[in-house]
Amino acid sequence: MQLTPEKISSARVLVVGDTMLDRYWYGAVDRISPEAPVPIVRVTHTEERIGAAANVAYNIVTLGAQASLLSVVGDDGDSRILEALVAKTGITPYFGRDAQLKTTVKLRVIGRQQQLLRLDFENTPKNEVLASQSATFERLHLQHDVVLFSDYGKGGLAHILLMIAKARAAGKVVMVDPKGADYGRYKNASIVTPNRVELEQVIGHWNDEDDLRIKAHNLRTTLNLDALLLTRSEEGMTLFDAQGELHVPAVAREVFDVTGAGDTVIATLAAMSASGLSLRDAVPIANRAAGIVVGKFGTATVNYNELFDAP
Repeated sequence: MQLTPEKISSARVLVVGDTMLDRYWYGAVDRISPEAPVPIVRVTHTEERIGAAANVAYNIVTLGAQASLLSVVGDDGDSRILEALVAKTGITPYFGRDAQLKTTVKLRVIGRQQQLLRLDFENTPKNEVLASQSATFERLHLQHDVVLFSDYGKGGLAHILLMIAKARAAGKVVMVDPKGADYGRYKNASIVTPNRVELEQVIGHWNDEDDLRIKAHNLRTTLNLDALLLTRSEEGMTLFDAQGELHVPAVAREVFDVTGAGDTVIATLAAMSASGLSLRDAVPIANRAAGIVVGKFGTATVNYNELFDAP
């Protein structure tokens, strides 16, 4: 099929998962502290961006598709900042609030265009809030073409197995960006998209491509997945499905920052799938998007023209 901006604009993706605020402090580094052997960063400006599942949704709307975001945040100042930033992007937010929850914030200190330090502020949401979001999911998943679960291991997807089952029963394509070694919670999804480190946690080390092929297909069969997409950094990505394997080599570009590249891959897959493309047709496009986004600093996005005008 021919992919057009108009076709993408009618695509609807529901993103469900852990949302966070990415905060950056930029500064000049001119000397070492006399108190400890660490650089002194004289902060000159700050920046705040949406991260994790919010960044996935942002990638989707940047491509021109529609994205709704279902998540759990704290009832605090950082959650208000996050919600305001999300609202500016065109994402439709559905935030559950928990007064006992600290909205996840990742603070990065940047000096001389390098990350010197990262500070994480977080805790785990209560099950009561997660249950209320499951009720919202019941209504929302029917209104979208693709359901995408962005798992960052922060506790926002306690009911993912049940939500996958409901979405699949409704005939939806279900995509999962996984976290941790328990992939049983992703059973019956359409596709999971681990990177090399994440997949190795589940299937163990592989000796060669044949060993990887056997282990990847065994996992796919065990979890009843339509496909598994392994993102391999400089080696590109490999799709394992019922037809076999599809390997797409990496796009040769200068790598500036790999932060959020996995978000871009699954967001592009979701937008393309919701537009009517098969996974096999969508994977090379997602690979191209990853090649573009790693040339940008921090959690970044790719727009339609960048993606389809790229050489």
